[in-house]
Amino acid sequence: MSHNNLTILSVISNFIIVVLKLIVGFLTGSVAVISEAVHSSMDLFASVITFFSIRIAGRPADDDHPYGHGKAENIAGTIETLLIFVAGIWIIIESINKFTNPHEIRLPALGIAVMLFGAAVNMIISRVIKRAADKANSVAMKSNALHLYTDVFTSLGIAGSLLLVYLTGWTWLDPTIAIITAIYIMYEAWKLLKESFPPLMDQRLNKKEEEEIKRIILAHKEDFIEFHDFRSRRAGAEEYIDFHLVVSSEMTVTEAHALCDKIEREIGEFYSKAQVLIHLEPEEERQMFNIY
Repeated sequence: MSHNNLTILSVISNFIIVVLKLIVGFLTGSVAVISEAVHSSMDLFASVITFFSIRIAGRPADDDHPYGHGKAENIAGTIETLLIFVAGIWIIIESINKFTNPHEIRLPALGIAVMLFGAAVNMIISRVIKRAADKANSVAMKSNALHLYTDVFTSLGIAGSLLLVYLTGWTWLDPTIAIITAIYIMYEAWKLLKESFPPLMDQRLNKKEEEEIKRIILAHKEDFIEFHDFRSRRAGAEEYIDFHLVVSSEMTVTEAHALCDKIEREIGEFYSKAQVLIHLEPEEERQMFNIY
């Protein structure tokens, strides 16, 4: 299934689940169910953002965007996480109000059934999207999958709280579980924000990734003298890598070009969407640089 079809599926499923949770939330009077409906509505909005961000990020480079549109995914991921924070704050405020004005929950069985249904649907779809996101290294799709995955646990937790309220009559459990749910989804949002936002500031790839790329370069050390000024960054699903490569003055342009092509191709096997730029330097212009 294509990425566009996956995001469309996510939008449709989220829309159905949001409508069901909102209806049941107001029927039961449960702030936890209503808060979960708000959470799912954020998932719906996130799915819509993901759909458009992937389409934008997939556009080829043009005159106005010579480096492509990859950062659209990072922008989308950042917006989605901020939306989760807003939802979490709203849930906590409503839960505090529920503590001061408690009332009996109506039709708890209906609420439990809808929560379990939503959890089952989102579990299946989140796994499918996560596999596709890992394969494409898409930040926006990873963000969408995380939204759906957290929805699974929050739905199950609220189903459990409704059952406990029904069995014990402890109405305070409803806002308590809602607050715990809010804190959990805000924590998950914070982790995702640390992944989606740094590329907007052109943060380098992590140490393990850079070491793997340098290992690929050094596998050809018999064909060059040294490399320096190594730089890397990520934009959406694409990685940008550039460095200076010092070669022997006796090497022909054709030979040097073939060496660069070989290195670029092998880095491309490690990162399928990597954009590699190699600046060649002849030996007589070599200066004293550190390789790393």
